[in-house]
Amino acid sequence: MNLFDLSGKRALITGGTHGLGMAMAKGLREAGASLIINGHSEERLKNAAKELNADAYLFDVTDERQVRQAIEKIESNGPIDILINNAAIIKRTPALEMETSDFRAVIDVNLVAPFTVARNVAKHMIGRRAGKIINMCSMMSEVGRNTVSAYAAAKGGLKMLTKNLATEWAKFNIQVNAIGPGYFATEQTAPIRVDGHPFNEFIINRTPAGRWGDPADLVGTAVFLSSAASNFVNGQVIYVDGGILATIGKPLNEK
Repeated sequence: MNLFDLSGKRALITGGTHGLGMAMAKGLREAGASLIINGHSEERLKNAAKELNADAYLFDVTDERQVRQAIEKIESNGPIDILINNAAIIKRTPALEMETSDFRAVIDVNLVAPFTVARNVAKHMIGRRAGKIINMCSMMSEVGRNTVSAYAAAKGGLKMLTKNLATEWAKFNIQVNAIGPGYFATEQTAPIRVDGHPFNEFIINRTPAGRWGDPADLVGTAVFLSSAASNFVNGQVIYVDGGILATIGKPLNEK
């Protein structure tokens, strides 16, 4: 369907060298988009660029000068039609034990950086009167959990930033939306996905779908929000979570 065709579009994915970022990059490429990926590890970026047949840019998303210079360089070679703000970090520390510097670091990467990157990209999109921006939110944009106060604060803020940027830039035909992943099977979650691990059992039992998400499960939503199919969708967070946020859970003795 032409509505979902991304041929001729150029997409920038921050943190696109692995995990969910790479999965979405592959999906956009299959839909016809040309890829530009960002990362902070030179070796990982080089390997991912080769695998994805993508242009690669090494820059720190929390450094506004680096962001501005990178965006200008990318734009000099062609427009950024799609931006996916995917770069993120998490520090699992109880609030009473968390250093303020660590709290700020999480906010900088997960909230300030998406604002900085989006603002620099949007300046060019406004001139073209077209653009798609996708922020990567989280279930922690809606609910809390022990040890992730900084992450939840950042992702909750990112949800509201998404709505506000959509409000300001809609008149320029720019759609700003977000994806809220649930719990996904990635290399980062591999140690807690083994049979018998308490958290693995918790997630499987807590998720109505009865499983962890596969990174490929994000592709359809990413393509939709990047394409003409979502031209009248703005300021929304689409949760791809297997139904977790739709339910209060099931009794412990229910199979």
